[in-house]
Formats: sequence, C-alpha cells, structure tokens
Amino acid sequence: MNNYIFVFLISLALSFVITKFVMVLAKRTAILDYPKDQRKIHQQPMPLLGGVAIFFSFIIAVFILWQSHQLLDERISWSIICWFLLAGLILIINGFLDDKFSWPAHITIWGPIIASILIIIGGLKITYITHPDGGVLYLDNLFTWLFQWGGLEYSFSWLTAIITFIWLMSITYTTKLLDGIDGLTTSVGLIASLVIFIVSLSWDVVGSTTSLLSLSLAGILLGFLIWNWHPAKIFLGEGGSTFIGFSLGVLAIISGSKIATALLVMGLPFLDVIWVIFWRLKKGQNIFKGDRQHLHFRLLSLGLSQRQIVVFLSLISLCFGLVSIFFTTKAKISALIILLVFMFLLSIWLNYRLRRINEEG
Repeated sequence: MNNYIFVFLISLALSFVITKFVMVLAKRTAILDYPKDQRKIHQQPMPLLGGVAIFFSFIIAVFILWQSHQLLDERISWSIICWFLLAGLILIINGFLDDKFSWPAHITIWGPIIASILIIIGGLKITYITHPDGGVLYLDNLFTWLFQWGGLEYSFSWLTAIITFIWLMSITYTTKLLDGIDGLTTSVGLIASLVIFIVSLSWDVVGSTTSLLSLSLAGILLGFLIWNWHPAKIFLGEGGSTFIGFSLGVLAIISGSKIATALLVMGLPFLDVIWVIFWRLKKGQNIFKGDRQHLHFRLLSLGLSQRQIVVFLSLISLCFGLVSIFFTTKAKISALIILLVFMFLLSIWLNYRLRRINEEG
C-alpha cells in the first residue's frame, strides 16, 4: 500500500511542477487557444500544450518505476511499454503541431491512426472476449494469417488487429471530443484510470505493471487538474486530449481486456460522440466540423456552470465505474443498456428544455 501511495504522490508532484513550466513555455512561444469562434467559451487566450506536460510526467514516472525495478512483470513486456511510449510521442508531436498551427481535423486524425497502428504492430491486441454466461472467446483463433519470414513462422490475426484499432480510435476520439470545458476530460480520465487500477488489483499480481501505470496516470491527471480546473490556467490541447483516451484504451487492454470496464466509465461521453455524429449526418454537416451539440455544451446552454457539469458527468462516470468493479460481466452489459437509455432520455429532455428556452427568449 505504501508503494502505491508513493507512485501516486510522485506522479502528482511531477505533473504539477512540469505543468507550470509548460504553461510558461506556451505563453512565451504564443501557443495559445484564442477565443475566435462560438465554441470557445473562454474570454482570454489560454496556454495549450497540456499534453506535453502529461506525457513527459508519464515518461519520468515510467523511468522511476523502471529504475526501482517495479515496472515489468510476467504479463507485460518491456517491448509493449516502449511501443506505448512511442505511440504516445506520435500523439504529442501531432498535438503540438495542431496547437501551434491549428491543423484541420482531416490532418490531425493521422496522429491517432499512426499511434494505433504502431502499438498494434508492437504486439498490443484484444485477444479474447468474455461471454456474459461464462467462458471466453479467443479471437486469436479466428481469421489468422500464417506466414514465414527469416526462416521463422509467424501468425497475425486480422480480426484482433481490426477490433483493437477500432477500440483505440474510439476511446481516443471520445476524450478528444469531450474536451470542451475546463477540467472535464481530465476529471473523467482520472476516474477511469482509478477504476482500471482498482480492477487490476482483483486479478493481477501485487504491484503489477498495469496497476502501477494506471495509478501513475491517475496521479498525473490529478496534478494537471489542479491547473486545469475552472477557471483553467492551461488547456490539454490536441495532444493531451488524445493521449488520455489512448492511454486508457491501452491500459484497458493490458489489464486483461477490461474493455467493458473502460466503456462503462467512458460510456456517457462515448454515446455522446455517437449521438453528435448521427446528428451531424442527419443535418448533412461535416462530422469533423465542431459545433455546440455535445452534451456538455447543451448543459452549459441550460444554465449549468462549468464546475457543475464536470461534477455531474464525473459522478455518472464514477457510478458506472463502480458497477464494473463490483459486478459481473452480465451486470456490466445490463449497466451499458441502462446507460444507453439514460443518454437517450437525457438528450430528449435537454432538447425539449433548450427549445422552450429559445421560444421564451
């Protein structure tokens, strides 16, 4: 327990200090988010590059764990860690360039695509799915391609690669699109990483790579949240918003394919992304063009403050995260259905209330 507390606190301290330096750097290099369109709710230019602070805090935390011989166990190889960090670096470089030059969405999407492909090449994959009634379906046995190279035989499962890619891209863009108000993505990411940490304790060895990395990420996000809480002093930027989701996606896989667990915690933002895409397609709009149709923006239009929205959505994530901790796979599926119904009813009610406010105004 003392070791877990140390990992959490050192990660928090690293993030808090490094974020302060990055804030100064962003201001001096004029890498700022200017309130130049209707989606921007802040009044003054705000420092970006939050992803740089989070990523380098994570690298240092990983190095400390490695130096203290706590990083690796029999489940996780050093190779996967290296590919993870390389993929994260791609996201941060992509985010830095977007923060600096404001690239369009059809360009920035290549960062998550390349990062996801890289870590799949490195060996990360969703290998099995747990059946609600018990039993496991091993995906590696389906659609496997056998080939020889250098005198050795290798196998590659197209199905696991495709499913893993879709999962990583989905969770990465969920946190990216969630990043619309101060502290929201950071708070939900903090809860998700803590839930993955707790779940890993129930099946993994004590002091495992999964538990330490997820706990370290939680500490880093809390350290950053101190600066990112409303009124924020720094924003995540493209790199930060994508790295959080990507990291959660990777940790969900290496923690024993706990996809349902991560999906429950991130379920409401995930469903919100699907709803917004459907809404834009219905209206004939570009799905990559930003608007104010996301749940947090609609709650803001309803009159809730940024802090109230963050607390509300974080509590929902926490409640469904607790389901993933204490209940079985069948209960998790039931909870996902309840979440879907909740999102549907909430959207209907919000649309009704906003329409009434517009009519009365």
